[in-house]
Amino acid sequence: MNPREIQTTADARKMVENQSASHVKVGVFDIDGILRGKYMSKQKFLSALDDGFGFCDVVLGWDMKDQLYDNTQYTGWHTGYPDASVEIIPESCRVMPMEGNDLFFMAQFTGEAEAICPRGLLKRVLKKAKDMGFDVLAGFEYEFFVFDETPQSVREKSFKNLTPMAPGDFGYSVIRNTTHESTYKNLLSVCEAMDIPIEGLHEETGPGVMEAAITYDRALNAADKANLFKTFTKIAMQKEGKMATFMARFHDQLPGQSGHIHLSLKGTQGKSLFYDNQDPHNMSDLMKNFVAGQQALMPQLLSMIAPTINSYRRLIPGFWAPTQASVGIDNRTCAIRIIPGNEKSQRLEYRIGAADANPYVILSAVIASGLWGVENKSQLKQLITGNAYDQPINPEHKLPETLWDAAQLLKNSKMARDYFGDAFVDHFAATREWEEREYRKHISQWELERYFEII
Repeated sequence: MNPREIQTTADARKMVENQSASHVKVGVFDIDGILRGKYMSKQKFLSALDDGFGFCDVVLGWDMKDQLYDNTQYTGWHTGYPDASVEIIPESCRVMPMEGNDLFFMAQFTGEAEAICPRGLLKRVLKKAKDMGFDVLAGFEYEFFVFDETPQSVREKSFKNLTPMAPGDFGYSVIRNTTHESTYKNLLSVCEAMDIPIEGLHEETGPGVMEAAITYDRALNAADKANLFKTFTKIAMQKEGKMATFMARFHDQLPGQSGHIHLSLKGTQGKSLFYDNQDPHNMSDLMKNFVAGQQALMPQLLSMIAPTINSYRRLIPGFWAPTQASVGIDNRTCAIRIIPGNEKSQRLEYRIGAADANPYVILSAVIASGLWGVENKSQLKQLITGNAYDQPINPEHKLPETLWDAAQLLKNSKMARDYFGDAFVDHFAATREWEEREYRKHISQWELERYFEII
């Protein structure tokens, strides 16, 4: 049986029992979208298939640097960091070509932890969509810088004066992708083997920048593939002696790195719900309501869309990133780009997302805000033509400028609590406040150069 054909625990059991490897790799994605996992013996894995297993809940209680949150209620020193229940997802089975085609399975939190589990969040939002008669299709696009560096060398250089895989600006370069074809083809091969089909891969503008478009899928599968793409791209590059970064913006003289999302809705019979050929832009009334909800709620949900301090370094004029909750027809200066097409291709592109967002969390925000717009029959306020950066900002569409301010809006959002639950909102907002407080402890080079002698 092909690992991607597995659908049940019985299928997974048979697959593992027939493997010669003594261990299986299992992983779960944390709040920041980082894959945390371990090797499990066959015996332990087969037992966990039926009964689940315990995973220390610190995985939901620390940041990306393994520093413990001091402001969350679900987990902390006050709870003693017990095990949280986790279940293996049989249909997530994949081979890992970089480990001799050994097996990998994703897992997800259950029980009380499911309320704050990012994958659990997206599943709840998609259930809401299904109850409304919608099937959500999505595709992620990622930009990422690649360097001829290692985790050791970037630290030795203090992350400065790094050597990119290729110099200069040369977007869509055939010279570059032919010269570096071994890197390109290795990544394509890894993704193909792991069922992360790449629709397009090319050199983007900037030194060593690549862009990948993952083939669209149903929303939960799309988010799974996006998270796995980021993780295993980093692995593939490091095995070549290179490094990939998905930071929103790593250098003050270079553009940021996007994580755009293409999205459409189908009905239960597979018919497009976004398409209406009687409209000048082929937008159905439902699509207009959906996009209007996204526009109205973008400021409230921005911490789920732009979740790091660095995210806000990208959201500035002139760097291909939106600065307000703007909507336009085929306009890449807007936060939401309407892409007119036929019944199959009519869709929206959510352009405000950066490469650093957790795919489960950002896609939950993108979908839920649209569903809210449909339920409330929201109306689009304005369609931007021309350069959105030059347009006056509607006060209600102004975005928070810091992660702290964005977290406060999330905490006070009735819509977020209605759609995501108090447990998730309180926990996620607290983790973003923690991120801001950690940043404030840091003394930057800019401050030293500005104040040390002169002030």
